[in-house]
Amino acid sequence: MTWTPPAPSTEPELAKVRNFRDLGGLPAAGGRQVRPGVLFRSGHLAHATETDRAFLESLGLHTVFDFRNAADIALEGPDVALTGVRNVNIPLSDPADGSEFWRMVRDGDLATLRAVLGEGRAADRMADSYRTMIVTRTAEHSRVLHALADDSVPALMHCAAGKDRAGLSIAVTLLALGVEPEVIEADYLESNAPHRRYVVRRGDGEAPPEVMELLSPLFEARASYLGAAFAAVTETWGATERYLSEGLALTPGTRERLRERLLS
Repeated sequence: MTWTPPAPSTEPELAKVRNFRDLGGLPAAGGRQVRPGVLFRSGHLAHATETDRAFLESLGLHTVFDFRNAADIALEGPDVALTGVRNVNIPLSDPADGSEFWRMVRDGDLATLRAVLGEGRAADRMADSYRTMIVTRTAEHSRVLHALADDSVPALMHCAAGKDRAGLSIAVTLLALGVEPEVIEADYLESNAPHRRYVVRRGDGEAPPEVMELLSPLFEARASYLGAAFAAVTETWGATERYLSEGLALTPGTRERLRERLLS
């Protein structure tokens, strides 16, 4: 059965923080659910207004996990300072990493974009990056999960748009909590809601429809991307439980502490 998230009733309208949401209410194993107010996700906080910052401070956050790399931070700026909140930067690979690639996205002509992104190549690039993050970033994901189990809750996870690196880190966290893949996917796809979407900008102004079509796989959350990550778990470790115990070095005790901190 496919799980459908309930329509948000009290979700805040943040002016300059995109893709914010509370993971509270997601169903987990054993009839439990993610506790409201302990695990949040969003895009970067660099441009947060004073009102945005006041709201974020009202959450009582312990830690903000920022998965952006140095190039992201140089482009967008550091996160705004939140009183009493620890900021932890754990860079993860951008799904379309590389300054030359993003320069092409921003300024490339139609022929170049067709050659690099056309005929499914953009979507393939994204799916490959998700597989790579699962297989090569186990140390980073393990660090996040151990921090959550120890003392880092309530926590907010973000990257640039809050879709890929944060989306996959949230997915890994939810797997560790016993949340079913279809529930994880439904939350992941919420990043496609119009008010959450990353705003595509190009140096030549408003992009023509074909350019937007070529770029769209880079700026969408697609089930196939997350599916590629889940497939990498199976291909590499054989089963989710082995991924959690061997890949992420989660002991039964650590997982129980995670559940106690994040589930009700």
